[in-house]
Amino acid sequence: MALGEFDLIAKYFSPRTRRAVLGGGDDCALLQPAPGQQLAVSTDLLLEGRHFLPTVAPELLGHKSLAVNLSDLAACGARPLAFTLALALPRLDEGFLEGFSRGLLALAVEHDCELVGGDTTAGPLAIGITVFGEVPPGQALLRSGACAGDELWVSHAADGGLGDARLALEVFRGRVALAGEAFSEVRVALERPQPRVALGLALRGVANSAIDLSDGLLGDLGHILERSGVGATLEYAALPRSRALAAQPEGVQQACLLAGGDDYELLVSAAPAQRDALQRAARDAGVALARIGRIDAEPGLRVLDAQGRPFAHGLRSFDHFAP
Repeated sequence: MALGEFDLIAKYFSPRTRRAVLGGGDDCALLQPAPGQQLAVSTDLLLEGRHFLPTVAPELLGHKSLAVNLSDLAACGARPLAFTLALALPRLDEGFLEGFSRGLLALAVEHDCELVGGDTTAGPLAIGITVFGEVPPGQALLRSGACAGDELWVSHAADGGLGDARLALEVFRGRVALAGEAFSEVRVALERPQPRVALGLALRGVANSAIDLSDGLLGDLGHILERSGVGATLEYAALPRSRALAAQPEGVQQACLLAGGDDYELLVSAAPAQRDALQRAARDAGVALARIGRIDAEPGLRVLDAQGRPFAHGLRSFDHFAP
């Protein structure tokens, strides 16, 4: 018997909900945040060939589809609550659906974030997720809170750094060659990013501003500077990088570190007096934090080399509509 749209939803995307007042199956889901909490809401759309390669394993694609949304909640200091899924499929492929739903729902369970509804249709492969979180009033981390004198910090895996996802993409594009083990290590950063939800929660009341790195360090830091009305100085030599990236030519390193995108790490600013609290938050969350610069009163973004001299890099972050 052929699988229809509603059979597809029932078979692959109808997990039992515990926290939602009403999950999938009606025209709307009903959510009830905990008393005194505000809703944090974020949406991302992923298109094949634009946001992910056609060769990615379905389970990894399911994981990443939700991870990029959870990363937005992390940057806001919000606790995940629920999400909806809109899925366009070029054909009904149960092998793809089984793997995709497994990766998606495994990450949802890990972060106690319930699938409460959505939609499916026929068309070019596209994945749209809207995620809902909760945060106490006045405690959300925002892009607009950076203050002159703040230090800039970025999260990273203990054995990794920024730019690995971009490095893996350059390998796929045939522009960089990496040995098998090194490629496997950076490929994980591209295809299976880890949202820093625990860190975001721990940084409430500690960090003054935050953003997740999705389009590249230069551009995402630029959003903080614009919203906060400040400038910044970045110390290029302090940017955390993996052994695989550190072994690349300088031009490749700069492109990956400063304008790479798809890192899904948290970039935060905090007063120098919060250094110990920041490090405790990172240890509790099982990640590392690197201090990479400072917030300045003077407008603009300056990047310093290892000798402390400004250098021109000519790079900019990803923009879907840039020429």
